[in-house]
Amino acid sequence: MTTRTLYLFCAAAPPIQYVSKAIGQAQERGWSVCLGFTPTAAQWMQEQLTGLEELTGYPVRSAYRVPGEANPWPRADVMAFAPITANSLNAWALGLTPSWPVGAVVEAMGAAVPVVAMPCVNQSLAAHPQIDRSVAVLREAGVAVLYGEGGWMPNAPGQGRPDAYPWGLVLDRVDRAEAERRSGS
Repeated sequence: MTTRTLYLFCAAAPPIQYVSKAIGQAQERGWSVCLGFTPTAAQWMQEQLTGLEELTGYPVRSAYRVPGEANPWPRADVMAFAPITANSLNAWALGLTPSWPVGAVVEAMGAAVPVVAMPCVNQSLAAHPQIDRSVAVLREAGVAVLYGEGGWMPNAPGQGRPDAYPWGLVLDRVDRAEAERRSGS
């Protein structure tokens, strides 16, 4: 049986408290999941890290490896960054690498690894013009950014429902990206 490996990166946004739900859904679809957090997300999820490692079978990563250190994860077939915050989204679009997950997706673009992203920003953050610019830059570069109609729709500050984050949309697009990769389209 062919295994498919998904790198799932998460930034510090409220839906990460439900990431185990997304991992389970991905595994049901036949994905082996490797989980990476931005440093703040890792702090938020500190008490759940052991359980998440048991769920995925891999260490949860949040930092760059030391030069010469072996990668504890298999090669990614597809990467997803969800939820991605305004900070990580904007850094990625600018080619900045302030955290390991952002650095990984910046590098993935050059390595032709398909990447899917779904922001988690509220209406106040979304009103900043850089958000739309960043989404446009990433889409132009071939990243499937699920934002706006058919993706993440910003909510009023403090009115979000983290438990209702649409992980299924991300996984549907991950499956499609893998199918496209395999077919060469």
